[in-house]
Amino acid sequence: MNILVTGAQGFVGKNLCEALKNIRDGKDRTRPNLKIDNIFEFDKDTPDNLLSAFCKDADFVFNLAGANRPKNTDEFMLDNCDFANKLLNILKSNNNKCPVMLSSSIQATLCGRFADSEYGKSKLAGENLFFDYSSQTGAKVLVYRFPNLFGKWCRPNYNSAVATFCNNIANDLPITVNDKSTELELLYIDDLVNEMLDALEGREHHCEFDGVNAVMCESGHFCAVPKTHRVTLGKIVELLELFKMQTSTLVVPEIPNDSFAKKLYSTYLSYLPKDKVAFDLKMNTDERGSFTELIKTMNCGQISVNISKPGITKGQHWHNTKWEFFIVVAGHGLIEERRIGSDEVLRYEVSGEKITAVHMLPGYTHNIINLSDTEDLVTVMWANEQFDPNHPDTFFEKV
Repeated sequence: MNILVTGAQGFVGKNLCEALKNIRDGKDRTRPNLKIDNIFEFDKDTPDNLLSAFCKDADFVFNLAGANRPKNTDEFMLDNCDFANKLLNILKSNNNKCPVMLSSSIQATLCGRFADSEYGKSKLAGENLFFDYSSQTGAKVLVYRFPNLFGKWCRPNYNSAVATFCNNIANDLPITVNDKSTELELLYIDDLVNEMLDALEGREHHCEFDGVNAVMCESGHFCAVPKTHRVTLGKIVELLELFKMQTSTLVVPEIPNDSFAKKLYSTYLSYLPKDKVAFDLKMNTDERGSFTELIKTMNCGQISVNISKPGITKGQHWHNTKWEFFIVVAGHGLIEERRIGSDEVLRYEVSGEKITAVHMLPGYTHNIINLSDTEDLVTVMWANEQFDPNHPDTFFEKV
């Protein structure tokens, strides 16, 4: 399959092209039935004479080209309508009736605050061109009206509040929020790309519009991504400030699978400047070695790393409720546990040669001994709760 992507250097185009390349090159094997031969990338800097050749050989066209914030409003029609007309005419001249996808906008509804949108009018004109083209040629046309988009590689200070907020907060720049209660409908770039790949396989999702709201239905005139998120500006900023604090608190906020928070966190990280990509952790060191907290979670405890010098014994304490996993990843050691009030000692010899997780049981005093005379013992430790210095739940007693 040969695929033409116009607007290939834009936010959506770049993400789509990289996804297509991963499939073409065998790096992404999640779509075994999708075979990609050539990806024709067309953008403003591409010689015009290539467009005809691309349209001749294309088996599917993604038309993502368009203007969002031109210098004057006349460019809306030029980029969003005139180019679409040019593209469709070239396909006609080549008698190529392959499926064509159009990236439009909810502003094309001309509803509510979009009623006088010149951008929306140009998008609506482009939609009508595509639907007329389909009626004339019988070619399959897929028209998507996108809400606000966000994700990696989105240009800040352009047409995405999320991109601007992520960039500015990551770079310690000011942001302006006029009304925290303003709600946005947001579509994540990976969800959009996944839908476009579905479209390549003939499994696109259809809808009709009730005002600016997409109503999913199989017989719908339009297409839409089933998964979007409705979030207030205040919530977006609150989450971003929480993400920013992670390097000082080590606390990773709750980011459930497929949640807006998870997608926003990934987006935020993509805007970090070089000097914030790496950050130092506090190492608690003494003559025995070191102990360093790595990651804390809001509800699932924390992860630390313990380094014991040769011959050193650490631990010798027990907990009421707290429990841990000790996982030796380098060196050779012995873990001992004894139930309080009992003489029986449980012993587990561990090493980085065969990584094993050992429970530190509640009500059992425990230790870890470096058996090597020359090598450090490196142990990754997970505890079911964050350490609270006011309620440490830790009581000294030798095994």
